[in-house]
Amino acid sequence: MSSPIYVAIDTPDLAKAQHLAGQVRHHVGGLKLGLEFFCAHGHHGVLEMMKFGLPIFLDLKLHDIPNTVAKAVQALHLLEPAILTVHAAGGRAMLEDAKAAAGVNTKVVAVTVLTSLDDGDLLDIGVGGKAEDQVRRLADLAQSAGLDGIVCSGEEVAMAKKAWHDGFFVVPGVRPAGGAMGDQKRAVTPRQALDRGASILVVGRPISLAENPDMAAREIEATL
Repeated sequence: MSSPIYVAIDTPDLAKAQHLAGQVRHHVGGLKLGLEFFCAHGHHGVLEMMKFGLPIFLDLKLHDIPNTVAKAVQALHLLEPAILTVHAAGGRAMLEDAKAAAGVNTKVVAVTVLTSLDDGDLLDIGVGGKAEDQVRRLADLAQSAGLDGIVCSGEEVAMAKKAWHDGFFVVPGVRPAGGAMGDQKRAVTPRQALDRGASILVVGRPISLAENPDMAAREIEATL
């Protein structure tokens, strides 16, 4: 079984991204390419990263009217990423159209509540209640819209897994025990996230900023 760890490659520097992927390729299960990378390099950059032979998680968090998102997803068919993100807050029609437009080998997962947000942040944008309540609402919507799964923090994944037994759960923002939290507000350790039902773990700075990224990836893998 391949590692559930996807390393987050959040850099606009293609050479740096390639160097990091080359360092950790034997101790991670996939590469997560985010907005920084995609805006800098687009399809060409993704194709270059595919040469490492690892599954690609294209984390674009698409959020627009249904037709625009569907056309954007169609534009990614050449790449056919293993995982693609859209925002659950885009609504049922957008979610349904995104899934319908995706390639057969692409899992479409809906971002629920970003791990950089807490209850106070949600209140600021007009969402009452706790983050867990919002995750539950959006997870139910994603499931009923036919998506493959959701993105949520390790604090909510057990709740989501209980309601959606065969869902695919992406948990970002995990931090090794004793690691710096950075801008993450709802983070858990990789082991905790996996025990609670995570399908894959997205790990960024604890690996990418480590003095020895390969060793950091191996040390995290050893805890699983």
